[in-house]
Amino acid sequence: MSYYETWIERSEKETDQQKYTQYMNLYFVLEKNAYDAILKAYPEYQGLVTGKASELCEKLNFGKSNMDIFVGFLDGIKTSLNKDIDVENVEDDTDIALDIDFEKLYYNMRDAKAEWLYKLPSWSNVLTVEQRDKISFEYREANTVRSEKIGRNDPCPCGSGKKYKKCCGKNA
Repeated sequence: MSYYETWIERSEKETDQQKYTQYMNLYFVLEKNAYDAILKAYPEYQGLVTGKASELCEKLNFGKSNMDIFVGFLDGIKTSLNKDIDVENVEDDTDIALDIDFEKLYYNMRDAKAEWLYKLPSWSNVLTVEQRDKISFEYREANTVRSEKIGRNDPCPCGSGKKYKKCCGKNA
């Protein structure tokens, strides 16, 4: 079984709630520490995110026995990269270079509602408060639901040409 298959099995298909909770809590701790290390090393972070998968796993303090969790970390960060990586086929000797788009990463952390990640103090090494506030504003704007109320005498949105009150609004 590949590391990715193990990750999926234990993070998405585990039926024992206690095992699942224990596994995911370990993941969240290791993930937070990895992001914190990368952010603290910025702008000289490339040494932490470039090399063989097994080396990066150790550099980011996942430990060799948690290679599947490291692959889960890669699966989570891949939408924030400028260059895609094939996480499904990561093995110990796979060459990895994470080209991180930090603004996208911050936005995605907001989108995942991962407050423990986007509120890391080490973000101040990478993005200014103004940049983080701007990204947070863009996130809120993109996720605000807006709808225009249809008036009873407005044309029906179904396109029938009738007034709303005489068409789809009849039974509303």
